[in-house]
Amino acid sequence: GEAAELLGLGNYMEVLRLFTAAELVAPTSDENVTVTDTAMNSVPVRLFLPRRAPGRLRRAVLFFHGGGWCLGDAGMRNYDHISRRISNELNAVVVSVNYRLAPPHRFPAQFEDVYSVTKFFLQSEVLSQYGVDPARVCVAGDSAGGNLAAAVAQQLSEDSEVKAKLKAQVLIYPALQGLDLNLPSYRDNAHKPILPRSLMVRFWSEYFTSEPALREAMASNTHVPAGSAALLRFVDWRRLLPTEMRKAHAFHERSWGGAELARRYPGLLDPRAAPLLAADARLSRLPPAYILTCEHDVLRDDGVMYAGRLRAAGVPVTHQHAKDAFHGAMTFLSGPFELALGHRLLNACLDWLKENL
Repeated sequence: GEAAELLGLGNYMEVLRLFTAAELVAPTSDENVTVTDTAMNSVPVRLFLPRRAPGRLRRAVLFFHGGGWCLGDAGMRNYDHISRRISNELNAVVVSVNYRLAPPHRFPAQFEDVYSVTKFFLQSEVLSQYGVDPARVCVAGDSAGGNLAAAVAQQLSEDSEVKAKLKAQVLIYPALQGLDLNLPSYRDNAHKPILPRSLMVRFWSEYFTSEPALREAMASNTHVPAGSAALLRFVDWRRLLPTEMRKAHAFHERSWGGAELARRYPGLLDPRAAPLLAADARLSRLPPAYILTCEHDVLRDDGVMYAGRLRAAGVPVTHQHAKDAFHGAMTFLSGPFELALGHRLLNACLDWLKENL
């Protein structure tokens, strides 16, 4: 991707997207689940409907795939597998959303798409059409999808037009803030596979722009203007991380950036892009959460800090920390890269959903 970009053959993310396209599978129904590609509120989705009689109103899960807001697809083999398992084992309707990707679509397009689908689905006539219990609906996502799920849950909690309330939120190694990209987890895992720090910086910057100036500022952690210093309390890892995760890391006073980047790209400081920046009062209105974090993951501390802040706000939280896992581990479910670890993490998530949704 970097070579192609240097040669002027295409944007880095557009080149990487060619590799994800190789993982796409057709919407294939089986004896348990009917699978179709359709649209909700003009946004493409992959819909999973259980075949067996429900006995009562069904659960539902709105799932948002990962990929740094730039990559991924509901039709990728392992996302199809996850949605199929949720639908079959919970006898649940699953709506896996194909939101717009960067580039060419920047924040807030991704958020707007998943929010549009969620709000559409929560209408009483749509819930009734699919036989869904309005009291048993959940949002879920991994990585950037976990970011979107958290942001959707926050926005819904304040949307007076939506009468149905979410029962739960499932956040799988979510990206929750781009304010401090020098957390202990970013230092510990800067060069680990799947999601090194440099790639996460690229994902964050591409979410807002392809302008190199933002990417370079984020890489040096100098993208936040001094005028936004008050927001740092929401990501103060000295206070929000347990001792074993702070380790021996020293806190360094950061260098501030100018106000221009934040003015041009206000999404940097917007809770819809960075849910960890939401005020405590907003967090207190959220539904129970399941949060998975992985030890070998630059995003580890985002999830840990959010779990702590939700608990402090009175939200019931189940936080699973996988000490032997890395970013993206739950998607290693089939093919040549199948791992027992991926199945273990998915099974734990499914067990929680069975109990709490």
